[in-house]
Amino acid sequence: MSMFCFQCQETARNSGCTVRGVCGKTPETAQRMDELIQQLKIMTLTCPPDRERGLFLVQSLFMTITNANFDEAVIAAQLERARALTGATGATAPLGVLSCENEDVRSLRELLTYGLKGIAAYADHAAMLGKENDEIYAFLFKALAATTKDLSAEELTALVLECGHMAVKTMALLDAANTETFGHPRMTEVRTGVGKRPGILVSGHDLRDLQELLEQTRDAGIDVYTHSEMLPAHYYPELKKYLHLYGNYGNAWHRQHEEFAAFNGPILMTTNCITPVQESYRNRIFTTGMAGYPGVPHIPDRRDGHSKDFSRLIALARTCPPPAPLEDGVIVGGFAHDQVLALADQVVAAVKSGAIRRFVVMAGCDGRQRDRAYFTEVAEKLPKDTVILTAGCAKYRYNKLPLGDIGGIPRVLDAGQCNDSYSLALIALKLKEVFALEDVNELPLSFDIAWYEQKAVAVLLALLALGFRNIRLGPTLPAFLSPGVAGVLVKNFGIQPIGDAGEDVRNMMQGR
Repeated sequence: MSMFCFQCQETARNSGCTVRGVCGKTPETAQRMDELIQQLKIMTLTCPPDRERGLFLVQSLFMTITNANFDEAVIAAQLERARALTGATGATAPLGVLSCENEDVRSLRELLTYGLKGIAAYADHAAMLGKENDEIYAFLFKALAATTKDLSAEELTALVLECGHMAVKTMALLDAANTETFGHPRMTEVRTGVGKRPGILVSGHDLRDLQELLEQTRDAGIDVYTHSEMLPAHYYPELKKYLHLYGNYGNAWHRQHEEFAAFNGPILMTTNCITPVQESYRNRIFTTGMAGYPGVPHIPDRRDGHSKDFSRLIALARTCPPPAPLEDGVIVGGFAHDQVLALADQVVAAVKSGAIRRFVVMAGCDGRQRDRAYFTEVAEKLPKDTVILTAGCAKYRYNKLPLGDIGGIPRVLDAGQCNDSYSLALIALKLKEVFALEDVNELPLSFDIAWYEQKAVAVLLALLALGFRNIRLGPTLPAFLSPGVAGVLVKNFGIQPIGDAGEDVRNMMQGR
């Protein structure tokens, strides 16, 4: 085999990509990523964590998550920086996933590593807004170093659960960074149509990048549109002030090949979720942050307190026609924890009266596989007295369906990005408190989660750490879970694969 990678849900045959990544990653880039992870392990074994190395570790791990960076040269440069930060130590670490022969130990090590990658993504977003936490950096060092040691399955399992608790802490840090910078999200109607002016399309997840672009285009005669996971930017008061933040264009990340071509103007990929770039828009796409793609111009990082320079995008936008319309409607969102808790009395009254019989958390990732239509079917089959709580791009499977409302409460409550999954946990824990329940699993609440990449792994571990049980996960269980480890998760936490949509709906409505 020329490579081995099984960190995402689309991995070949739900076993592992061995020739080329389904995502488009080449064997050469996969090899550089394996070498970078190896060097990061050496760094955590031999160097104390500090702010410089902590942020470097976070950004390096973020760079290796699925659909973030396809540029082998950039990964190689990051590897050289890792060697420079580590120095000559003589230490070694395993190279590649298959260096561990024991299937269960390998599974636990990779489960831990992918949870760390998810934490790293959230920590980097927080750091870009001025929020860092030395405890998070210290845990990342400790846990990544532990993947090189001869630990028992029990010791690794304990670290995996600790990773879940640290994921909660990291998502709380990011939530504070976002809300202190941009205000608390509020219920908002977002346009899906297009205007008559040239536009710039922003995808990925980084809200600071979007804000700086909005500042630089304030009087430029250009509209700015969000795509995929950037949709929730419209919910933040400080971003809503920019009147040229026109609307949301398109759907989830995997439809870039169609939607980027139709947009006509420049596209900015701020973080992960970039797919192989097509000729139809190759001369209009830019990356920044941890995102990268061979041959695509990269907007450099901020220096000396200055904003990123988006002048190249702005100049290009002025030469482009307006975007071609894809649809013309509205999407309602903005139901993060502060907004939902502001409606707490209304929600509680609806539950007590029986108007709301059950909440179903359908957060997570979308993907291009046909069996993800399951999540649309579940949304359509859920009784009209149920409310869907969502975050992440999984919502594009049902957020445009005419599902109506319950006494003025929309049946789809969108908390925001996958980065905002913390809000859903907070909402559930607050409802537990309001209803004076001893166990959060006593709530009329079911989980039907779609996963794709490593941030979803961190969210899953966070939910388990907070005590949530009986979570459905799909469209497949992760390939990196060995039968033994999967069995432990099923037995101890009630993790189960999704099944037939109708049967799953019936079981969820009965609390199963």
